[in-house]
Amino acid sequence: MIPAVVLLSAVTAERLAELYWAHRNTAALLAQGASEFAPAHYPAIVLLHALWLASLWIFGWERPLNPVWLAVFLTLQVLRLWTLTTLGRRWTTRIIVLPGAPLAANGPYRFLAHPNYVVVIGEIATLPLCFGLPWLSLVFSIANAGVLSLRIRAENAALIGSANVSSR
Repeated sequence: MIPAVVLLSAVTAERLAELYWAHRNTAALLAQGASEFAPAHYPAIVLLHALWLASLWIFGWERPLNPVWLAVFLTLQVLRLWTLTTLGRRWTTRIIVLPGAPLAANGPYRFLAHPNYVVVIGEIATLPLCFGLPWLSLVFSIANAGVLSLRIRAENAALIGSANVSSR
């Protein structure tokens, strides 16, 4: 089997598993009294990631892999796993805030406020480079920067608002 197909299949399976896990966690958090914040930008995030992955399949499926960029991408997967396991059942792809729940302060959150977004930025940039597609890396990195700027501002506002409510 072509190594590019193996890598793209693994990333696709990972993303589908994460969507399932995020949906399950979102439902559980909402059942516990959590609230969703700023859902209007969520379709843009889903569309961006779907187009990114589809573009990689279209343009990269039979290209050779660059071992340096592959090593960077695989390192990012370790950080992704660390972030997801740190958040556990609180990890979702939406902005879901459970009132009174403390912010994550262990794992990668000891060092970064938003480690998952660092991973996403890195993945969107490096996976196309694994296939020798710098133009795809550039286009999707620019689009991702726009979407993430909205997302991070919305998430920070939701978390600050939740902290103010829970401290009263």
